[in-house]
Amino acid sequence: MPLKRILVIDDEPQVLKLMARILERGGYEVKTATSGGVVLQAVATSRPDLLILDLSMPEPDGFEVLKALRQREPTLPILVISGFLGGSMLRAAELFGAVATLGKTDVPELLLETVWRIIP
Repeated sequence: MPLKRILVIDDEPQVLKLMARILERGGYEVKTATSGGVVLQAVATSRPDLLILDLSMPEPDGFEVLKALRQREPTLPILVISGFLGGSMLRAAELFGAVATLGKTDVPELLLETVWRIIP
């Protein structure tokens, strides 16, 4: 059975490295990007099984990317993460179509558990 593919987008290289390492140890194939601007092209080229998206990024920000992806790829599961936005912003991301949300401080402990619930 082929590995499930996850695309992780975050403008913080250290966070990308941490998430990639956790996910790869969990048995997933991981691609990373540091800008929301490349996401639409990357998804169109090679659709991942899950997209993990940071909300707080330079233009386009995570909400813009989330809205665009929902229009183009309505069935793509998207897990939204954020280190700086409060719970109300994460809940807003769910209204925009995120299947789940996580605070960045929760990533080390809860990332794999959350991903397993989304794409077993």
